Amino acid sequence: MPDHQQARQRIDAIDIARGVALLAMAVYHFTWDLEFFGYVQQGMTAVGGWKLFARSIASSFLFLAGVSLFLAHGDGIRWRGYWTRLAMVAGAALAISVATYFATPGSFIFFGILHEIALASLLGLAFVRLPAMLTLIVAGLVVAAPHFLRSAFFDDPWWWWTGLSETYPRSNDYVPVFPWFGVVLAGIALAKFARQAGLFSRLPGLHAGSWATPAIFAGRHSLAFYLIHQPVLIACVWAFAQVMPPAVETREVQFLNSCQAACEDTRDTEFCTRYCACMIDRLEQDKSIEGIYAGDQSLELRSRVEQVANICTVETDNAILEGGFE
Repeated sequence: MPDHQQARQRIDAIDIARGVALLAMAVYHFTWDLEFFGYVQQGMTAVGGWKLFARSIASSFLFLAGVSLFLAHGDGIRWRGYWTRLAMVAGAALAISVATYFATPGSFIFFGILHEIALASLLGLAFVRLPAMLTLIVAGLVVAAPHFLRSAFFDDPWWWWTGLSETYPRSNDYVPVFPWFGVVLAGIALAKFARQAGLFSRLPGLHAGSWATPAIFAGRHSLAFYLIHQPVLIACVWAFAQVMPPAVETREVQFLNSCQAACEDTRDTEFCTRYCACMIDRLEQDKSIEGIYAGDQSLELRSRVEQVANICTVETDNAILEGGFE
């Protein structure tokens, strides 16, 4: 059988990889749900190892999306199947935006992973027939772009999908074009290299044992799993909360815990304790803290928070330095 026909067969290894990524995503989302309902420390899933875990999951999905795009259309675009799949993904992305806008308006998902996959499916068509090395080079440039092209011009919400704004928009799932489209391109490029090496001639004949059946099933129904799993998990945690509600923390304690967790990603505990106390004191003085609690996303409030952060950083560094000579 020709290589391109082999590649269009279901490949268990890819379905298993996608299924494992879905399982990892469910673990992360369950932890996020526990945080949302107050069972674990606020901000925990946005920093440290959890942050790395989330990025690894997103990277795996986007990489596999690039591989799948090449396998499906590398020898010629099958327009009927392409438009059907794109409509399903884009429709699901729109549904998530609408649902999260009403559920969490202050951090709704306006450009999450499904939005990225939908747009990448369009942009990626330009690369499925290009040389693998050229595609890989472009992938590297896309990943590097945010380090060089950020500008206040992109701070307008209409441009947040690019990922090039100087301020980071608040969203429960933010996967902009730069740098994440580069991961899709990497998947396309490495799929091309794999075909050149004859890998796709061998993979369709390899079948995993029964142990992999759940992962394969999930991988073959990834969109349905993605859409269903989070409402189910939230419902389960909500039901548990009706029986054993979490301990209630004040908004101030939640702010300090979140600030401390984010700060300790880059600084030590002593600095972060002083810094976060400074932040909440100054923000309470001018009532800015109320806007933060309410999920205000205005440029004015973000500018004020950045100003206070700079002041508190200098004050904390100076206080620690002066204390060191006592």
